[in-house]
Amino acid sequence: MNTQSVAQPGARSLMPVLTIGLLFFIFGFVTWLNGALIPFLQMVCELSEMEALFIAFCFYVAYVVMALPMAKILEHTGYKKGMSLGLAMIAGGCLLFVPAALSKTFIIFLLAQFVVGSGLTILQTASNPFIVHLGSPDSAAARIAFMGLLNKFAGVLAPLIFTALVLGDFGHVNQVSLAQMSETERNIQLNEMSFKLIQPYIGMAIALGLLALGLMKVNLPDIRFEDENTATEVSGSVMQFPHLVLGAVALFCYVGVEVIAGDTIGLYGSSLGVANATSLTSFTMTAMVVGYLLGLVCIPRVISQAAALKASAGLGLVLTVAILLGSDDSTLLSSLLWGWLGLPEVPDTIAMIALLGLANAMVWPTIWPLALAGLGKFTPQGSAILIMGIAGGAILPLAYGGLADVLSSQLAYAIMIPCYLFIGYYATFGHKKASW
Repeated sequence: MNTQSVAQPGARSLMPVLTIGLLFFIFGFVTWLNGALIPFLQMVCELSEMEALFIAFCFYVAYVVMALPMAKILEHTGYKKGMSLGLAMIAGGCLLFVPAALSKTFIIFLLAQFVVGSGLTILQTASNPFIVHLGSPDSAAARIAFMGLLNKFAGVLAPLIFTALVLGDFGHVNQVSLAQMSETERNIQLNEMSFKLIQPYIGMAIALGLLALGLMKVNLPDIRFEDENTATEVSGSVMQFPHLVLGAVALFCYVGVEVIAGDTIGLYGSSLGVANATSLTSFTMTAMVVGYLLGLVCIPRVISQAAALKASAGLGLVLTVAILLGSDDSTLLSSLLWGWLGLPEVPDTIAMIALLGLANAMVWPTIWPLALAGLGKFTPQGSAILIMGIAGGAILPLAYGGLADVLSSQLAYAIMIPCYLFIGYYATFGHKKASW
């Protein structure tokens, strides 16, 4: 990467941290809009569960297709121009929602999702190694946890804002109520719902375009990777680092289960006739915020990065088994968790899906520093490979949708068990593997 200004790993600068924090907030807002968008478009475009999950597939598959090209772009543009380009691409994707909504054409929605995902790819490729190297490696997970806190807080807000702005008076509409309408009444209802997407997405496009211009005026240092450690003496390919490659597989598993927990909870709730099911993703994101707060306080003071990752995998396994065995009739768990706050009660299975956010919270922040450790000059390439692990968010939810159509939405959550097992393996042994 061509560097002019240099920030050493121990450097502290408020403006870079605030800038990256804003970008992480944008990541969260745009990404977790999917949790509300998927059940919404399932209704508007009259899709099966698997078809609806192609919305997530096209969003996350962009990370696979575009990660290495975007890494090359960053080598030529540097962080600042690359991030501005990413914001501009997301704005363009938001504008594509306008013709998609006007025509109710599912393929245009999918194209818009791919463009938005491509813009996020360049932002993620630049920002994650940037924040890892802004301080001590031992506290990298805590820094990423702080960024994740902003990310997931945006994830809490996004479905709520979407539900308020887009659904409005249609909050009572779900798959069950639509099935009871006549064809004419249903078509009128769906057209009105689709048109409600237009103004919010135009507003997002304008805001992101202004941010892209504003970012060009911010002074961001470049990170020097060449002199970190002895990895600079090693020739060959970045693929020679097992802990990196296994880390990418662990991220594949993690992003898959994170997206399943965040994006299918609305579909599951809608199928059960839960009101305002598009807002249920906020429950999962709230649990993740709690997890990030715990990580921010405890890492590395109380628990190491590897131990936190191991605990996350264990909790994920326990909750997955509980979901498979849980009841769609009982609301005891949600009463205990948030009923005293006056929030609506939901079936226990939905409450446990939401609690997966707590299990998932510290996986991303802990895998990144463990996987990038010792890469030196290979860090930019390593970052791109880890970003490609986000493909799990494209493939695993689609596999969940296929299982849901064949078995049931509840039993399909079994797909998360091998994922949490591999994350546990990486936390225990994989991150320590020094050679093939």
